[in-house]
Amino acid sequence: MIPGILERLNAGEVVIGDGGFVFALEKRGYVKAGPWTPEAAVQYPDAVRQLHREFLRAGSNVMQTFTFYASDDKLENRGNNLKLTGAQINEAACDLAREVANEGDALVAGGVSQTPSYLSCKSKADVKAIFRKQLDVFIKKNVDFLIAEYFEHVEEAVWAVEVMKETGKPVAASLCIGPKGDMHGVSPGECAVRLVKAGAQIVGVNCHFDPMTCVETVKQMKEGVVKAGLKAHYMVQPLAYHTPDCNCQGFIDLPEFPFGLEPRILTRWDMHKYAREAYNAGIRFIGGCCGFEAYHIRAIAEELAPERGLLPSASEKHGSWGAGLEMHTKPWVRARARRDYWENLKPASGRPQCPSMSVPDSWGVTKGHADLMQQKEATTKEELEQLFDKSKTH
Repeated sequence: MIPGILERLNAGEVVIGDGGFVFALEKRGYVKAGPWTPEAAVQYPDAVRQLHREFLRAGSNVMQTFTFYASDDKLENRGNNLKLTGAQINEAACDLAREVANEGDALVAGGVSQTPSYLSCKSKADVKAIFRKQLDVFIKKNVDFLIAEYFEHVEEAVWAVEVMKETGKPVAASLCIGPKGDMHGVSPGECAVRLVKAGAQIVGVNCHFDPMTCVETVKQMKEGVVKAGLKAHYMVQPLAYHTPDCNCQGFIDLPEFPFGLEPRILTRWDMHKYAREAYNAGIRFIGGCCGFEAYHIRAIAEELAPERGLLPSASEKHGSWGAGLEMHTKPWVRARARRDYWENLKPASGRPQCPSMSVPDSWGVTKGHADLMQQKEATTKEELEQLFDKSKTH
């Protein structure tokens, strides 16, 4: 029997997470941008299975179920008529994650995320009932641990953790916040304290911001937990995009979101720096979110190979710090087969007319605002026209 998540973290091991399934599968043609729902687990299981395998081969120790936004209220939000239930998607996702996890020494994590019901000001009982429906499937499928991830408001994340604690499974909680805190202005340190008090044994952040910003945010969380006299393990699963120009809302405010983000992608060498920074900050659950591909995860595993005592299987096709270029036919490319070249490279974008940074939209709305009230009906042409007009004034 392989060690569980808490056994590994208690022993000081590095646990490597996986990457961003919704973005990766959208680019491959299996997820629709907009709703970002995971029905591919039922409709295209081979695609989901293959992505799990790529992350496993790259060094991931955790196979997260592809259940992001798989609550029933999200699956039917704004005309998203899939004719599939959350239970069907969650069960299929659990089976795929377990199948691939069993091909290595990986753990399976069942994940829930923020809900349209919370944004629409539904009651605590209503929101908890939505989480409980997903968790019923995770318990039936006996996942190894649970993650409440991608929460903009710590209040809702606390509700999720409280329901998760009822299962007896280890609980991780990950907010999509930056150094300024959640969307109600609660600081990262206070967010972490509330999550730990609710029962989370692992706390951290995922998505919305670049790696270094996320590491800084987790540092603040750690400081808050220590100051409160509490204990926790820490996790970080950031974007694979540079976001120095983001505000509190993160990358979804950037004008390039979601279809023009490619110029911001981190290189594999950037990931080495991220992995080392996270490790030095005392974070031991280190993975990725949107934009992360398998080669990014491999870079994390390679950077932390001395601490972990092994390289991932995918490293057999990757020379350390470009060593494989020694075999290239062109001498100037062979001259790049060295660490100092790639560590010091400042890559160009090849876009001479483009700025290096953008101006975020900054509409400044969050839970309780009329613009964020959700509905089952599809967005109408008239509603879109109103949004188009409003966008011209921001």
